[in-house]
Amino acid sequence: MKWCDNLSNLHTHTLFCDGKNSPEEMVCSAIEKGLSVLGFSGHSMYPFSSDWHIASKEHKNYCDEIKRLKDKYKEKLCIELGFEADYIPGLCAPVFSNFSEFAPEFLIGSVHYIYNEKKMFAIDNTPQELIDGINNVFGGNVKNAISHYFSMQREMLASGSFTIIGHPDLIRKFNTKINLFDENESWYKKELEATADAIKRSGVIAEINTGAIARGHMNDAYPSDYFLSLLHERNVPITISSDAHAANAIDSAFDFAQQKAKKAGYKEIAVPKAGSVIFFDL
Repeated sequence: MKWCDNLSNLHTHTLFCDGKNSPEEMVCSAIEKGLSVLGFSGHSMYPFSSDWHIASKEHKNYCDEIKRLKDKYKEKLCIELGFEADYIPGLCAPVFSNFSEFAPEFLIGSVHYIYNEKKMFAIDNTPQELIDGINNVFGGNVKNAISHYFSMQREMLASGSFTIIGHPDLIRKFNTKINLFDENESWYKKELEATADAIKRSGVIAEINTGAIARGHMNDAYPSDYFLSLLHERNVPITISSDAHAANAIDSAFDFAQQKAKKAGYKEIAVPKAGSVIFFDL
């Protein structure tokens, strides 16, 4: 089978973290749906863990299982071993050296928590947790909280060593439901512009992530059309991923994502492979 001759998804979660299916069930779904590349990216804050991250003691078992599937299905699917590594200053970071004992083929760097000297809270768990966090940590100042989120992403990009930046405007997840901020305001656009510059400098791939569509949180993918246009202006490569937490969502809204990429001006999709990047036409 030609590597990367069809669809790919590098953002996949399983029962090892907060997914709903086993790795093998995800593999079988990927084959059934015609994917040629499937990357496993279990949530990790190694050497620490939480209820929705891979348990610290389970990292080796996770890797062993992905390697077993990689060999078992090698004639039908290219399987890649990776992690979605959280950036929490002073606690964990998406840096390959932190995962050297597991030899991942790629890392997704993501910010799921806003963190400062007062407290840490998740931005994508529930709308109420996000609102409470902004009230308790930032005194209700939404602009300061969101600016801090993007600042953390830029810190991660400057200090990390990873392959793909995950859902780079995840802060939008609940915005259509709770209307926290106006995405057209100049201060917000300046945050996107500064972050797009940081993504370009880092040399990472940006993902078009359809996970919020699959789980009913938005009718759009990350990043927004404006953010994606900024990335295209800067020649930042992109990949398309479903952020799948269930087997039936392996290729969720890929047609939408492809059209979104083309609208922004993209003609190619990037897929990391063995330390390099392979491009194929949209």
